[in-house]
Amino acid sequence: MKKLFAIIPFIILGFFIMTGQDTPDAEKWNLALPTKIYDPSVKTSSPLPQSYENISFSNERRIIYTPYEVLGIDPNFRVLPRTNSYQSEVDIVRHPTNPNIMFGSSNAFNNLGTLFISEGVYVTTNGGLNWFGTDSMQSAPGVVVPNQGGDPGIAIDKNGVFIQTHLGYPTSGMFANYSTNNGATWSLNYTIATGSQDKNLAGTDDYPSSPYYGRTYVAWSLFNLGSPPIGVSYTTNSGLNWSSVIQVNTSASGHYSQGADVCTGPNGDVYVVWAAPISGSPYTEDFLGFAKSTNGGVNWTVTDNAYDMNGIRGTFSTKSNIRVNGFPRIKVDKSGGPRHGWIYVVTAEKNLAPAGADPDVILHKSTNGGTTWLPGVRVNQDPVNNGKFQWFPAINVDQAGGVNIVYYDDRNTASDSSEVYMSRSLDGGVTWTDALVSDHRFKPKSIGVSGIAAGYQGDYIGVTSANGKLWPLWMDDASGIYQAWTAPVQISTYPLNAFNLQSPAAGYRIESLPNNTTTYTFNW
Repeated sequence: MKKLFAIIPFIILGFFIMTGQDTPDAEKWNLALPTKIYDPSVKTSSPLPQSYENISFSNERRIIYTPYEVLGIDPNFRVLPRTNSYQSEVDIVRHPTNPNIMFGSSNAFNNLGTLFISEGVYVTTNGGLNWFGTDSMQSAPGVVVPNQGGDPGIAIDKNGVFIQTHLGYPTSGMFANYSTNNGATWSLNYTIATGSQDKNLAGTDDYPSSPYYGRTYVAWSLFNLGSPPIGVSYTTNSGLNWSSVIQVNTSASGHYSQGADVCTGPNGDVYVVWAAPISGSPYTEDFLGFAKSTNGGVNWTVTDNAYDMNGIRGTFSTKSNIRVNGFPRIKVDKSGGPRHGWIYVVTAEKNLAPAGADPDVILHKSTNGGTTWLPGVRVNQDPVNNGKFQWFPAINVDQAGGVNIVYYDDRNTASDSSEVYMSRSLDGGVTWTDALVSDHRFKPKSIGVSGIAAGYQGDYIGVTSANGKLWPLWMDDASGIYQAWTAPVQISTYPLNAFNLQSPAAGYRIESLPNNTTTYTFNW
């Protein structure tokens, strides 16, 4: 009996050591992954099963008349159809100088035998007419880049180089890769940071007159530090090398920093935003953090509490307990128009005006480089407090200065389902019109892959603009498994510019009858 009492302390100590090693930080938001996912020594010519089955829910363009313009929404399609590969957490960017080139990515999984996770590569080089790619970065055809761990943060820099930032697995850290051939093959991982990291997004300086034109940035949460702050790194040579990690902020007391996004202004300023969740359950996003660099990301001016917010972090019980968040997304107007340089930030919020008691999309803007922020505006135009949910907003400012936000929305569905909506503003976010983008519905749920965190269906979606069209990219499982979907939205109809008619003379009457073969010439 005495021997039993003597070993009890060691049993207790061992219990705490073992359970402590296996329990992740509760506030961390990256995927809870199994011990082993992928053996990089195994090379295969087809790392993920391929299927090009087409699923179509409509075959005609829908015309939407708003008080300000006419929108054309084309049928939805998958950018890289698959039957055994799950695509989630998607983002999309366009080439700074060639709008025909766009690059999307995802957290891609398959579950044939050992679970495999990677970052998808979805590319068009002809303005969205055709798409190609893979569900994993490859260093050579059929050779998968090892240690891919999800959370894609993507950019295309001024040289047309594709840049992919991501987490690592099984080796933790923040990593980056580059492709000089439109995503066909990729460099091996560049290690930006080691240890526990979380929730990265990337952005590139795409404004030719900027003193830092072509510099690409990644921002994320440094979970290897207490009360995790935001870290930033940048590359000046298209991803060949990255700067040492720069700690942007020190988290406010009782909070930590998570859900970073990064964007540049037309004068080369760099802006980073993040949510400041409370440090204990339920980890609600309590206010927005903002930082600005005027010297290419080397030094930062930080505003810990730029404005108050109340995020939606948690789960939706009516939607199979999918997990959701109120992380911010940021874009800057670089149109050269009357709102040139304005900063727009969008989040999902509730229980704080102008949001209602149910999740709404809220936009804040700064017209002076982030020095001050105007009161929030409710973006979605359905009735407030109607019990309907809007979440996962993504934002784009198009080449004409229009502000475009896409998000999930159940205003027209049962509470267990959702569609995808877009809200668009032509006056800097003062007034909005809504349009249904998706031509089908789906029921949000956890991705059905063993080893993936409960409630996970992806943590964000994306949108870009090119050639007078918006290109939202979202994930849903209408095909049977989660896939990356898009629907081109025509926002520019290219009307005639103002002109002076030279001939025929003013007042001249032109008539045309059936079978008339007379040719008339107009000069202006």
